[in-house]
Amino acid sequence: MDKNLMVGFAVFALSVLAFSAVADAVIPDPLPDPDGQPADMSKPVQVYILMGQSNMLGYGTIAGTTDGTLEYAVNNKGKYPYVVDGAGNWTTRQDVRYARVQSSGTGVMSVKNNAWLTVGQGNTSSLIGVELGIGHYLGYATDAPVLLIKSCIGNRALGWDLLPPGSVQYDYNGYTYPGYGGSPERWPTGTTPTPIGWYAGMQYDGDVRNAKTVLQNLDTYYPGATEYEVAGFFWWQGDRDRYTDGHAIRYEQNLVQLIEQLRKEFNAPDAKFVCATLGQTDKDATPSNQTEINEADILDAMFAVSDPAKYPQFEGNVATVYSHPLSMGSDSASHYGGNAETYMNVGEGMGKAMVTLIIPEPTSLALMAAGLAGIWLKRRR
Repeated sequence: MDKNLMVGFAVFALSVLAFSAVADAVIPDPLPDPDGQPADMSKPVQVYILMGQSNMLGYGTIAGTTDGTLEYAVNNKGKYPYVVDGAGNWTTRQDVRYARVQSSGTGVMSVKNNAWLTVGQGNTSSLIGVELGIGHYLGYATDAPVLLIKSCIGNRALGWDLLPPGSVQYDYNGYTYPGYGGSPERWPTGTTPTPIGWYAGMQYDGDVRNAKTVLQNLDTYYPGATEYEVAGFFWWQGDRDRYTDGHAIRYEQNLVQLIEQLRKEFNAPDAKFVCATLGQTDKDATPSNQTEINEADILDAMFAVSDPAKYPQFEGNVATVYSHPLSMGSDSASHYGGNAETYMNVGEGMGKAMVTLIIPEPTSLALMAAGLAGIWLKRRR
């Protein structure tokens, strides 16, 4: 065999092994049960902020003997074995805290959850969301303490309620849509708007304020912690925007602004960002009505932000999870029929995506393997 060909083959083979070793070491399938050990408290708490609307809140049904509940998926299908121990009890991660806070706009914040990550807790003890899959993968991948802060409420649009600061007014299809702080949601172009008791970005302001309140009281939400780093953001949203053409067509620009603004808000320029698409939207389907056209626009926007050819500043720090293959049916408006598997699958997908962003690049191992291959072949000549 030609020596150059031998070098090339060896480099390729060892590179593949290096990449595979990294993937298997960081994300085994399935995940093992949590070991019950606390995190390394000498390290700053790694904070991940979960935002969006009702499906980010979580509507997966826990209890029941019918297909679609978490109990059925675990007991009858053997899925998600890491959420249950050998005795059939729900496992608890002692290295991941889960806090959920909520307000309508800038109203009074209420605390819905504040506990170690497990199944069934807080005031939504009969339901789960994507936090389970996310938290278990992050907890496994790092020995640092992890704090998940879910700060959101249902029925909110990125183009209106969650519009981030810096967003500007624009016209579309005969209507004017406000920039951040403007009101109402839209008005006929050329007329004088009459403000209402809500403004563009009011929910964004409330959700950000609530997350910051948690961080200002860190020890309350992660006992014993004194330092933190905002390591990433998770975003699952889009249902409300799919009903308004002017919101859907602007989704990409608004999402870019959201990513950049959140990093400024939390002084976290290197924080990673993972978004998940609407589960019912198939990238290969042809839209048959305006709502489906709007869904396609939102899907394209989510894929666009993780495309380094279009947004090179997001290369290696923004990822998109395509949720259609992970959904077990129904749609975002119906909370996916309350199917727990949808929420677990999307949560796992988001958690895996974040892990691939925060772990060291496997490229360095591949290059090292390539170098070793070259050295080995030289010695064989």
